[in-house]
Amino acid sequence: MMPGLTRAEIDRFKRRLTQRREELVRIIRDGLIETRQSDYVNLAAQVHDAGEESVADLLTDLNVSRLTRETEELRDIEAALTRMRDGSYGTCVDCGGIVGAARLDAHPTAKRCADCQARHEKRRRGGRDVTPSL
Repeated sequence: MMPGLTRAEIDRFKRRLTQRREELVRIIRDGLIETRQSDYVNLAAQVHDAGEESVADLLTDLNVSRLTRETEELRDIEAALTRMRDGSYGTCVDCGGIVGAARLDAHPTAKRCADCQARHEKRRRGGRDVTPSL
């Protein structure tokens, strides 16, 4: 059993992750097929002004960005399922503490406790506080 989690919780998280993985595989596959069929490159070659070219470029960029996000989410899910198999799911990768069922309920792929995640995000921002201000 994984720290801080019951067998029922682990099974529930596994079902959620597996279902989302299947959904993402379908979305990514369909997105790749759509990219081939839509052929935004040909659209860009047929445009007549800078505005139309910008729209064609934007469509291409949006599709690539969407597929990139979905692929990253799929990788996170695979990593979470691997942690389930090796018994480390629910254990913070930074401090070794318990991630907690409430956090996993909100974010089933979480690999850090809330405190370590906040520190990780702050480090990624270069230590800057990026709280929006008016």
